Amino acid sequence: MELHDVWFVLIAVLWTGYFFLEGFDFGVGVLTRLLARNRPEKRVLINTIGPVWDGNEVWLLSAGGATFAAFPEWYATLFSGFYLPLLLILVCLIVRGVAFEYRVKRPEESWQRNWETAIFWTSLLPAFLWGVAFGNIVRGVKIDRDFNYAGGVLDLLNPYALLGGLVTLTLFTFHGTVFVGLKTVGEIRERARTLALRVGAVTAVLASAFLLWTQADRGDSASLVALIAAVAALVAALGAARAGREGWAFALSGITIVATVAMLFLTLFPNVMPSTLNPDWSLTVTNASSSPYTLKIMTWCAGVATPVVLLYQSWTYWVFRKRIGTQHIADPVH
Repeated sequence: MELHDVWFVLIAVLWTGYFFLEGFDFGVGVLTRLLARNRPEKRVLINTIGPVWDGNEVWLLSAGGATFAAFPEWYATLFSGFYLPLLLILVCLIVRGVAFEYRVKRPEESWQRNWETAIFWTSLLPAFLWGVAFGNIVRGVKIDRDFNYAGGVLDLLNPYALLGGLVTLTLFTFHGTVFVGLKTVGEIRERARTLALRVGAVTAVLASAFLLWTQADRGDSASLVALIAAVAALVAALGAARAGREGWAFALSGITIVATVAMLFLTLFPNVMPSTLNPDWSLTVTNASSSPYTLKIMTWCAGVATPVVLLYQSWTYWVFRKRIGTQHIADPVH
């Protein structure tokens, strides 16, 4: 296997890790409006991800940096062609981080309510837009002979990509719902279990349609295996949620995300951005990659840094592993 193939796989792993981890905290952000009934319950939801949300975003930075270094042509075409949606995602992530920190800085009801509204929308929009972006990457976009994006913003809003956005939004919300069931106690845990079944049923319908469309359009035997794994894991997650086995439900919803992302990258390879104007103008792992020497240096750096990041994040999740409820919420001090 060539180094550019290895880095394609590594980038797929980074995006998978990002969607697995950031997926549930996007979902929890959406649930602040759908599940919580009062401010203490909103604080419980936010506190379930409070120690980890910023660490989860390390995976996004790593995925973007790895793409820039390993496949500069891919990075250039992607970030120039998808400039507006990616900028919107970036703004949402910035505002979301500020909202987590500033929400309790003042006691006024309107102040806290406005920041909580910001958390909801800045969780919902990226969850949707990431699906739209990856739907377009897999489907292909208008790339000319110079590897420049030749389409417009409206070209990105096609039915396949919009369905992909709905899939990531509902899947992340389901993932967040079972995470809340795993991390909370009391009434909010029971409501999370009930909501998980409803959101999961909608997710199953949308995800099945999207994955079958992907398989029919670009799939092969390997992607078919990933499709079956994704659907089976989602159905099993619903069964585990119904039985009150939150740990199993969370693990299985995570497997659904992993299998779904794996299927998208399997259908994409060896392209990194297919051209709908001419297949010969597609960006591939070969014509979009950096030099072998650059990839070799990157491989050594990744081999040293990746275990450190994994150990640190694992320790963080272990330290903050206990369940919480409204009885654990202290009165705010200003």
